[in-house]
Amino acid sequence: MKIVILAGGFGTRISEESHLRPKPMIEIGGKPILWHIMKEYSYYGYNEFIICAGYKQHVIKEWFADYYLYNSDITFDFSNGADMTVHNNISESWKVTIIDTGYETMTGGRVKRIQPYVENETFMLTYGDGVADINIKDLAEFHRNHGKIATLTAVSVRQRFGTLDIDSQDDTILAFREKSRADSSRVNGGYMVLEPEVFRYIEGDDTVLEKKPLAQLAAEGQLAAYRHDGFWKCMDTQREKEQLEKMIAENDAPWMVWEKRLSF
Repeated sequence: MKIVILAGGFGTRISEESHLRPKPMIEIGGKPILWHIMKEYSYYGYNEFIICAGYKQHVIKEWFADYYLYNSDITFDFSNGADMTVHNNISESWKVTIIDTGYETMTGGRVKRIQPYVENETFMLTYGDGVADINIKDLAEFHRNHGKIATLTAVSVRQRFGTLDIDSQDDTILAFREKSRADSSRVNGGYMVLEPEVFRYIEGDDTVLEKKPLAQLAAEGQLAAYRHDGFWKCMDTQREKEQLEKMIAENDAPWMVWEKRLSF
């Protein structure tokens, strides 16, 4: 099953870094967040990726072209015709296809453009700016078992601030309490599994996947929610990037399952 990753947006809310490179190429722990996402899928045995590129796509292509340069120790011997020796050669079992899906194309349009590369196969889709400790094999099995066209992962997001109970009659605050798990709500965390029929719901470049296509699938009873109560975080702002960096520095990064001995 191929993994499609949306990596073509502008990342305007983290413009401190995205003016230089696409948001999925912003680094946490010394590696692009895109790499972290791919490592998670690879851990569960999924190694064929299609990257939907757009904004500054050359940065993504150059990084993969020079993968060994970025991830290995190298000796350049200029006394011998600039010979290059790669030490501790780091290899991945990946096949990576990077597609130019347009500069201003919407999410649905980007998915539509990679249709020739997935053809009539079930495929997975996620965003290039979020990490999670989702068991990908469980997600795939959940999708197979319910038989619908699409599955998205419903993650639980807590409120950032305390909660006010306000009297609707005279606007008196009746109670104030700190946020709790009970205040969380489910949102689309990406990590989708899609049947090729989904392409029929996407009209073109201006289609936002999260609007008409997913809404129509839901109305037809063809959209299932895989509930994930574990770790999930979207790197939407500089603050969130710093939080992910801190978790890696403290050796407390739940999404980095490839560095742990887990059974599945």
